[in-house]
Amino acid sequence: MLLPTESTKALSFKRCINDGDLVIVYERHDVMKPVKVCKDSVLQNRFGVFKHSDWIGNPFGTKAFSNKGGFVYLLAPTPELWTLVLSHRTQILYIADISFVVMYLEIVPGCVVLETGTGSGSLTTSLARAVAPTGHVYTFDFHEQRAASAREDFEKTGISSLVTVDVRDIQGEGFPKKLSGLADSVFLDLPQPWLAIPSAAEMLKQDGVICSFSPCIEQVQRACEALRSNFIDIRTFEVLLRTYEVKEMKMGGGNNEEEEEKGMGRRPCKRRHRSNEEDEDSGSQMVMARPCSDSRGHTGYLTFARLTCLP
Repeated sequence: MLLPTESTKALSFKRCINDGDLVIVYERHDVMKPVKVCKDSVLQNRFGVFKHSDWIGNPFGTKAFSNKGGFVYLLAPTPELWTLVLSHRTQILYIADISFVVMYLEIVPGCVVLETGTGSGSLTTSLARAVAPTGHVYTFDFHEQRAASAREDFEKTGISSLVTVDVRDIQGEGFPKKLSGLADSVFLDLPQPWLAIPSAAEMLKQDGVICSFSPCIEQVQRACEALRSNFIDIRTFEVLLRTYEVKEMKMGGGNNEEEEEKGMGRRPCKRRHRSNEEDEDSGSQMVMARPCSDSRGHTGYLTFARLTCLP
């Protein structure tokens, strides 16, 4: 097991931007991109040209201006934002599932977590923050190039000291024996998780918790059958998230109100009752919240179980 040193006890999400740092350039809630800061480089987008040298020394969250007066926000690469901008090498877990996993696996600072199915590293990044500063995440992927890309990403986001990435077929080989009895929790994202469950049971400490993520209910059923041998308190959840868009709208004018009603899926009212003519022309700014049209539905099923305490 890798023991943390003083130099590995803090995440690198510094509060000020330095040359070589990764920042999330935020244009709006659905337009963001990761950028590595280089003092001699510039960023060009629809708002103009932004000099990286102007960013250095400013705190994360700074409003940065271009040569044309346009602006973007420079945000820290938190796990939440990284999940939204990372390169998708595989299907990833999103914030709703990730937060549920971290809570039900009872992950706190100092925990040792085993993850199989590293993929794009979305969950791994959140696991690393949850176990910091003294815990560790061991993550495994059978695909060598994916594992190498994940290592590069963890270096960029400053969590490499908290994560060990290995290439291994967990379904066929099981977890490394050197980790037996060291894990506080295990996460499986595999096409056949039931093949890895016996090995996962050997890795867990007494009363440890396992989670298996599967997109199909047939996979869940077979995993539950395998869990019954060594685990208790078996539960399966489907996490559905409905997001809302919040923005300022001008209300009161006939045209704007009709457009708003159409946008919310209602037929505009043809006959409006107003107290006087002044109301027809006046408009007031209001903050409106309505469901996003692209809210994600089913992502997968999360099955949790606790290792039986041996007599």
